[in-house]
Amino acid sequence: MKFVPTFVHGIGDYLGAALLLLAPNIFGFADVGGAAVLVPRVIGVMILLQAVTTDYELGIVRMLPMKMHLMVDYVASLFLAASPWIFGFNDAPQNVWMPHVIAGIGIFLFSLVTEEVPRSSSIGHS
Repeated sequence: MKFVPTFVHGIGDYLGAALLLLAPNIFGFADVGGAAVLVPRVIGVMILLQAVTTDYELGIVRMLPMKMHLMVDYVASLFLAASPWIFGFNDAPQNVWMPHVIAGIGIFLFSLVTEEVPRSSSIGHS
């Protein structure tokens, strides 16, 4: 069941991107370095760039179809959630790996219930 409007998803994209970029500092693991710090920041930048280029109400360049946006969200969120095991920092303190898992699962679930068609689209319109 998809009940989250793309406009609301867009707000979540911009807020989520900011949270991921700042997560190492907010949760106190910026000094750990390596993948634990790079993964949320890279995915944060990716989410921000994707939000800017998505054809939805909060997109600026509006090139990327919403369905493709959601597919990227699914892959990126699962990667984020699995990253502590992929990169071997799952044995670090919980404040290091738990934000990755919670954010990844949260993004996945949020994307799963987001509508696939924006109520305002520029693609195919003159």
